[in-house]
Amino acid sequence: MGNLAVDVTGLTRSFDSFIAVDHIDLHVASGMVFGFLGPNGAGKSTTIRMLCGILRPSAGEGTVGGFDIRRQSERLKSNIGYMSQKFSLYEDLTVAENLKFFAGVYNVRGAQRQARIDWALEMAGLRGRENTLTHDLAGGWRQRLALGCAVLHEPPILFLDEPTSGVDPASRRNFWEMIGELADRGITVFVTTHYMDEAEHCDELALIYGGRVVATGSPAALKRQHMDRALLEVECGDLMAAFALLKQEPTLEGVALFGDKLHVTAADERTARAAIVARLATRDLAVRAIERIEPSLEDAFVAIIESSQGGAA
Repeated sequence: MGNLAVDVTGLTRSFDSFIAVDHIDLHVASGMVFGFLGPNGAGKSTTIRMLCGILRPSAGEGTVGGFDIRRQSERLKSNIGYMSQKFSLYEDLTVAENLKFFAGVYNVRGAQRQARIDWALEMAGLRGRENTLTHDLAGGWRQRLALGCAVLHEPPILFLDEPTSGVDPASRRNFWEMIGELADRGITVFVTTHYMDEAEHCDELALIYGGRVVATGSPAALKRQHMDRALLEVECGDLMAAFALLKQEPTLEGVALFGDKLHVTAADERTARAAIVARLATRDLAVRAIERIEPSLEDAFVAIIESSQGGAA
């Protein structure tokens, strides 16, 4: 596995009686794109703030980039890159002025400063926009600028907290191409997201739910390990009524809403098909189609959550 960029055990953060992060372990190899996946409110941002030395843990210990998260937080901060979902830019400054400001913050000086600013402009595709006010940039361009500012000092580890929140799909795709390029340069990227399609780009994932890590592994491994049952896509009328009915069917192991269809997991496909039709017929709900499909990461995530809740919805 090589050197560990992130190595923490029992990491916990409480706010009065509320436990936001509950004794989690994270072990991230250097050079990896590591995804921290979970719904809003699961504890992702609280965790990343502890890993970046911004928030002190209530319990737990470990290192980030070799620096102790409790005793060396200031040295830790100077050796990582951090980009929050709010981008942390000064909107009344131009693109060039923001880059110069963050170069000063990270103590990038002399000839190296201009070289790094030039590199960031090229990397982010912002050449020719140096004198544009940040406020006037579209969301995707502000996102690129924020990334450029976060890596000006060539940190070995980059933390991205919901970096694509609020930007359009094309910008999200382009941003992930940039992440891939940074990873190719040997930078460890630790990224939080609630987008399942983004999680597919990660080498390894940790799924967090209710403040606890409920599964870890590569996207392929998670789907393989947690989706070993038949997965059926059901198209029918009155989706919510059908969902409620099928949740009561004992022969089905899981039922979830996916857009305008239902995804049903079961140990035996033939039994499940018959049970679906029979159960929906009790309310005169017609089944338009039942098709076996390959599981997505979202299917695996739903299965993992249901398992962690003891099968509860």
